[in-house]
Amino acid sequence: MSATALPDESPPEAAAPAAVPVTRSVSPADAALLLSRIGFGLLALVAVVALVMTVTLGQKLDSMQEQLARQSADSLAQATEARALARQAQETVRDTAARLALAETRLAEVALQRSQLEELMQSLSRSRDENLVVDIDSAVRLALQQAEVTGNVEPLLAALKAGDQRITRAAQPRLAPLQRAMQRDADRIRTVASGDSGEALLKLDELVRGVDDLPTINAVAVRGLSVNTASTGAVSADAPWWERALLLVRQEAHSLLRVSRIDRPEAALVSPEQTFFLRENLKLKLLSVRLAMVSRQVETARTELAAVSTTLNKYFDPTSRRTQAAATLVQQLQAQVKSTTPPRVDETLAALATAAAGR
Repeated sequence: MSATALPDESPPEAAAPAAVPVTRSVSPADAALLLSRIGFGLLALVAVVALVMTVTLGQKLDSMQEQLARQSADSLAQATEARALARQAQETVRDTAARLALAETRLAEVALQRSQLEELMQSLSRSRDENLVVDIDSAVRLALQQAEVTGNVEPLLAALKAGDQRITRAAQPRLAPLQRAMQRDADRIRTVASGDSGEALLKLDELVRGVDDLPTINAVAVRGLSVNTASTGAVSADAPWWERALLLVRQEAHSLLRVSRIDRPEAALVSPEQTFFLRENLKLKLLSVRLAMVSRQVETARTELAAVSTTLNKYFDPTSRRTQAAATLVQQLQAQVKSTTPPRVDETLAALATAAAGR
């Protein structure tokens, strides 16, 4: 850098006195020195700045290193803890797997025991059901034989009712068809027995009530006297005395003398006391018939009805309408007893066979 002095244009004499600046010339060496000083200063400043920045960066680097060290330590601790947790989890998994395997083994054993127990229970249930079916079948067949022999359906009804109750207590669904069949057979037997016996009992009651009104054979004279009296007619009050006397004599003659044909002398010789016992004996026979029909004793009823028919034909007037009506009722009862069929439980027996077969 160089400095150039400006020339003084006004004369020295005319210029006012003033301060004249002192100028001096700068040599190249001074300029180079100045430049070197400035560059050194700049370099020093840059060095200081660099030093400050280096120090600052070093501090930041140290803090970062410390932070990284802390983070690394934390990460290492976390990794250690994670490894410990992982090992613990692995141990827990192995323990759980072992317990699960043990539980599966026990579950398999329990399932096997349950299946065996179910098979045993089914076997016991089948055995119980089979025994129940066999017992019911034996009881029903025995009661059926007794009903066929004696004609009494009460044991059969009792056997069906007992079987129904046992099936109800057993609570087995597969025996429900057998229970329904037994109920239907019992209802049918009860209905048939009550219907037949009801009509027969009404007829027997009518016969018992009419026994006292049945005329005996030795009462024909009284009946003939009343007929003759009715045929001769009544004498009016204003008739002559001799007509009334003649009527009285005729009546006395009819009462003293009677001519008739006697086919059964023993019936004509029955006294009034014996007639009373004859009627009572006939009532007892009818009551025996009633008892036999109620108890379903068919043979006894037939025998007693035959005895009643013989008594009616032997000791009572066959020409009387009451005797004829009684004989008709006896014949109807005999026909009804002959048509009586033994009770049948075919539906129950078929259901028992099906249940015994296990279907």
